[in-house]
Amino acid sequence: MKQLLNDLIKNWWNNPLPVIKTRDVNLVSYFDLNVRKIVSVVGFRRVGKTFTLLDFAQKYGKDKCVYINFEDERVPKKTEILSSLVDLLTELKGNQPFVFLMDEIQEIPQWSMWARRINETTQHRLILSGSSSKLSSREIPTELAGQTITIPMFPLNWNEFLRFRQADMNSLSHAHILNLLREYLTFGGLPEIVLAQEGLRPLILADYLSSFVDRDIVERYKLRNKEAFADLLRLLPNTRSYTYSKLANSLKGTGHTISKATVIRYMQWLEWSFFIARLEVFSANVKKRIQTVKKSYLVDNYFSSHFSSTLSANLGYMMEQAVFHKLHIHSAWDPRYELAYWKDYSGNEVDFVVLYNKGVKELLQVTFASSIAAEVPERETRALIKAAKALRQSSGQLITWDVEGTVTMEGIEVIYTPLWKWLATTTETVT
Repeated sequence: MKQLLNDLIKNWWNNPLPVIKTRDVNLVSYFDLNVRKIVSVVGFRRVGKTFTLLDFAQKYGKDKCVYINFEDERVPKKTEILSSLVDLLTELKGNQPFVFLMDEIQEIPQWSMWARRINETTQHRLILSGSSSKLSSREIPTELAGQTITIPMFPLNWNEFLRFRQADMNSLSHAHILNLLREYLTFGGLPEIVLAQEGLRPLILADYLSSFVDRDIVERYKLRNKEAFADLLRLLPNTRSYTYSKLANSLKGTGHTISKATVIRYMQWLEWSFFIARLEVFSANVKKRIQTVKKSYLVDNYFSSHFSSTLSANLGYMMEQAVFHKLHIHSAWDPRYELAYWKDYSGNEVDFVVLYNKGVKELLQVTFASSIAAEVPERETRALIKAAKALRQSSGQLITWDVEGTVTMEGIEVIYTPLWKWLATTTETVT
């Protein structure tokens, strides 16, 4: 074990870092050697957590860091590997403090107790990453309560996507911007896929799915009915709203023997692994929120287009997912923001209610439209106005494909904003 660790550390120090494309998240901003806080970077597989750690090493000083990926098949899944690491570094470098960059550390038994001991009793500091919500501040083990800062990672946002594609909207034609937007909606924002040639993208995505199911579901939760779980994955992108009973019945209709309780468990696993996020109806009544149909959004648009049952992707739905992704990122960084959808007894529905400190801040409706008169469905405008009146709002926003402007209807200001422009607006949640 000691020789293995010695080889891993020497390889880390001696080999150059790969080319790193900058993301909006800058871990250096959240790190202070004098503050005893463990930085925990969490998110779905392949969203860029590892490169964010490497970006930190490049900025902070690679010689002051040690990086280990605990999914490396050479690394034994034993607690002793962690204790041996500290002893070896002391032997090699004396009392020099290091920043431990530890990928998928949740693979190691009792990692959290070790992390607490290192954080409290040594000068070393920890930056951990993982594809399980068990590393997030909401579910961190008891022994680490109050000792962590959680940094959520997601696929590329629209501005990051443009940077990766080396595209400057100020120098692009309007048609080119819309072409890039179609690409972003169809192929999503997983960094490796964004940079890959189009012909390779389905192969990369299939590998991601296989890795996700095998490591984050089958191994982690000891999944037995892999076929039913795989069919659930195919079902979700084609199910706009659901109840657990409805999902169970749909799976039974395809020949699976599965209970509602099992479906609930599968959906929890998908949330804990960051593959889906759930949206509930807006209501002050907790029982109503629990009982009313829910919506789920996959972590990246490419999964949705990959699993789509139609020959061509529903661009309106892909737009809705892109809007959700941006709102979800904002709420993940600032818990004062919450999301819901609105629906009344007549079936009028608004895609997103944005809340801030429990109060309604904004109403958003998404529609694929490039002209107000001909293409904005009357039902969507009517629903937005009804929601604004019901929730005592003076305005609502319709996010469109290519419509911009403001009109007043029934005393409610309706703001039309093109999706590409709305996605480009920045927030102050990451530095």
